[in-house]
Amino acid sequence: MNSLSDHVRAELAKASHAATPLASFRHLERAHILSQYSTSDHVRVHLAMLRWARARADWREMAGQVVRIIGAATKTAIGLVPTGNTGGADVSAIRRMPVPEDLAAIIARYR
Repeated sequence: MNSLSDHVRAELAKASHAATPLASFRHLERAHILSQYSTSDHVRVHLAMLRWARARADWREMAGQVVRIIGAATKTAIGLVPTGNTGGADVSAIRRMPVPEDLAAIIARYR
């Protein structure tokens, strides 16, 4: 892979082919952590999370993703993102979280 965006796309592909909804969302969360350095990637991941929620009629997650899409579109470019946040509506949109070691290594390689 040649860029952080390539890793984001790989996690999104894994989410699309995951065996269970939970496994799918875990890949979306990983994609989210990697996407926080690019406005387009960040918005793309939140749109994927919105589609995931819509497919499951998860209204709470859908509402959370709409808010997060607006935030990603307006705040990513100026660096107002909480590092390590997994992006789901089950956590505060402003909460910083630890970055898994494997993702931290990928981020360090391209940042």
